[in-house]
Amino acid sequence: MNDQVKKTVGERSKKVVLRLEKIDRIFNQGPDQLEILKSVDLEIHQGEIVALVGPSGAGKSTLLQIAGLLEKPDRGLVSIGGKRSTDLSDLARTEMRRKHIGFVYQYHHLLPEFSAIENVVIPQMINGLKRSEATERGLELLRCLGLENRSEHRPARLSGGEQQRVAIARALANVPDVLFADEPTGNLDPHTAATVFGMLMTLVRETGLASLIATHNPELARQMDRVVTLRDGHLVELDPDSLS
Repeated sequence: MNDQVKKTVGERSKKVVLRLEKIDRIFNQGPDQLEILKSVDLEIHQGEIVALVGPSGAGKSTLLQIAGLLEKPDRGLVSIGGKRSTDLSDLARTEMRRKHIGFVYQYHHLLPEFSAIENVVIPQMINGLKRSEATERGLELLRCLGLENRSEHRPARLSGGEQQRVAIARALANVPDVLFADEPTGNLDPHTAATVFGMLMTLVRETGLASLIATHNPELARQMDRVVTLRDGHLVELDPDSLS
């Protein structure tokens, strides 16, 4: 991996990249209030990969949306790279997401009319990078993900695993500080899921990202540095060996 993609070891300090403080999220259901998140605290350091596990409906996606600045909490603070987002305007939050956050969803959400490389280049150009530089970085990311020979293919000509690898490259294209992933291998068969997840882990480790990855797969969760879950809205740390 070249220097455009890989950060030096010296850059991988143990500073806190993501900090959630006393996060509450409440949804109104008619006359009732549903407390999804209750006073959630979480810190993730640079180079640390944290698994977020739990049953459907526990609030994992809500937590990712709030941490990724896609949704605002009812109470509490979200900080990315030491910068508090709570009081930012919508435009400033969008800029922070574009420059500092990468997101991988369960479904790839690639632009169908563009090739794999174009799907990786476009976010970089939106972020101000020249097309030549964006293409060079995009090709390097696709190479790292084993897609150097598929870069000109549109999503419809790619397998599910290949589509998700392009989505990973797109999420990493703008050199984010933190990566969020919501069941990134949930739509793949077990063998393909293991392959794609292994590539994701390798890239995350080599670039020194802070990462929060939601998964239902205990085998994948055990490969990460820490495991947390949501119980009755509260964030609880788990022993990875307790997963089954």
